[in-house]
Amino acid sequence: MNGHTQYGLVVCAYVDDYLKGNIKKHELTRRDKEEDRMKHVRVNNANIEPVFFAYPDNAELDAIVKKYTANAPEYDFVAELDGFGHTFWIINEDKDIARITELFDAMPSLYIADGHHRSAAAALVGAEKAQQNPNHRGDEEYNYFMAVCFPANQLTIIDYNRVVKDLNGLTEEEFLAKVSANFTVEDKGTDIYKPTGLHNFSLYLGGKWYSLTAKPGTYNDNDPIGVLDVTISSNLILDEVLGIKDLRSDKRIDFVGGIRGLGELKRRVDSGEMKVALALYPVTMKQLMDIADTGNIMPPKTTWFEPKLRSGLVIHKLV
Repeated sequence: MNGHTQYGLVVCAYVDDYLKGNIKKHELTRRDKEEDRMKHVRVNNANIEPVFFAYPDNAELDAIVKKYTANAPEYDFVAELDGFGHTFWIINEDKDIARITELFDAMPSLYIADGHHRSAAAALVGAEKAQQNPNHRGDEEYNYFMAVCFPANQLTIIDYNRVVKDLNGLTEEEFLAKVSANFTVEDKGTDIYKPTGLHNFSLYLGGKWYSLTAKPGTYNDNDPIGVLDVTISSNLILDEVLGIKDLRSDKRIDFVGGIRGLGELKRRVDSGEMKVALALYPVTMKQLMDIADTGNIMPPKTTWFEPKLRSGLVIHKLV
C-alpha cells in the first residue's frame, strides 16, 4: 500500500487465551455487533474474516519470515478495488512451525489491532461449541480462531477524524473563542492543514483551516488515556464546547477514516452537510499497547489500520 509492505503470520489463536485476557483489547465491543458476527461464524461453521493482531517485535520471527519470503510465493494478486497487493507463502517445515509456536508461547500477550468484534464473536462461538459437545477434549478446531499476526513495528495507524453537524448554537467567532481557552489557535488560511504532532489538531470551519495546539496543563502525560489526542479533543472540544457527551450514540457527529484524506473533511463541511471538521494526529502503536497492558480502554473511533485484510483469502474450518 503506497510503498508500505508488512508481513503477517496467519495462525490459529486459542479461544481460552482470548477469554482469559492473554489476547488484549483496547476497545469496548457491543453485544449486538458481536451477535451479528457470531451468526456469520455459526452459519459458515468457519472463520472467514481474519482478525488483525499485533505482537512485540521479535528478530527471530522476522528471520523465519524472511527465509520464506525470499522464495516464490504460493499466491500473489493485486485487488482491483484498492490496488493493494496480497502475497502468500506457506511455512511448511515442521521445525520452523514448532519454533514459531514456541516464540509466540513465550510472549506475555498479543494485541488486537483491528477486529475486536470479530475476535469476540469467533472466541464466543468456540466456547459455545465446547459447551455443546459432551465429548469435548480441548483440541478440536473450534477451540481456535483465525488471526493474522504482525510485528508492531511494521504497522501503520492512520488518523481517525471527526465531523460535526452544528456549533451547538454558537457563532463561528464564539466557537473559536471558547476553543482558545484550552488551545492555541492559529489561522492557516484555505490550504489544507495537517496536524504536525501529538496534541496538535487541524480544524476546518467556514472555509478556513486552523491549527489547534493543546495548552500545557490541559492533559496528563502520565495518564495513558488522558494523554491521547482523541481524549483531549473529546473532552475539551466535543464535550465542553459542542455538548457531545457520548461519541457512540450522538447523531450530530460522524467519523471519517484518514484513508479518505483531509479533503474529505473539507468536502463534507463545504457541502453544508457538516459545520466543522476536526483532524487528529494518529495514535502510536506504543500508546495502543500501553493502554492494553494497563487494562484501559480507548475512546471510540480512535484507531484506523490500513491496509485492511481481505476476507475469504484464508479460511479456518471449525470442523
